[in-house]
Amino acid sequence: MANEDLLSMTKIFGDFIDELVESKEYLEIVFSPASVPLKQRWRTNGLSADFMADYFAVFFTKGDIEGEVKSAVSFIANELLENAMKFKDETSDYFISVSLKLYEDRLVFLTINSVNPQAVGKFQTFIQELVTCDPGELYIRQLEKNAEDETHTASGLGFLTMINDYLTKIGWKFETVQKQPEVIIVSTMVQLMI
Repeated sequence: MANEDLLSMTKIFGDFIDELVESKEYLEIVFSPASVPLKQRWRTNGLSADFMADYFAVFFTKGDIEGEVKSAVSFIANELLENAMKFKDETSDYFISVSLKLYEDRLVFLTINSVNPQAVGKFQTFIQELVTCDPGELYIRQLEKNAEDETHTASGLGFLTMINDYLTKIGWKFETVQKQPEVIIVSTMVQLMI
């Protein structure tokens, strides 16, 4: 019965592959909130993203494609890390991780972090709009919305840029991993075809 309860607390959106085949080449970076508050690590997001890009660039030695892949990896990894840290549940000690796996036809990014239970509904509404609307039209609407919002808290432009500029497939999995206090984990998967 406990297994059924756990399954009923899982929601998947978009192009999320729940049982991804293992990759022979991968890199994972884990950030623990215990030693230094994650907000203080904000400036290291770019360094971590660039490290991942440099690491995987060695697998793409054909000039133009190496530069394109390196640029895409750096942008996507940085956006995913920024989102994971910005929207992390501050009351949870759950870690943040970002991993990148190399497959024959794609690179797969996966970030895992806790998310504030009160923010889940708004986030899932945005995701539902993202997976059902035309990404180009939604990008324009979000730009207009962002121009009106002085706090810039609901942008969503990073995901839209990934879809529009890098032709990625994106998916999310929400899991309730603890009931008291409630801890919800969101896994964000981005697939970049190569």
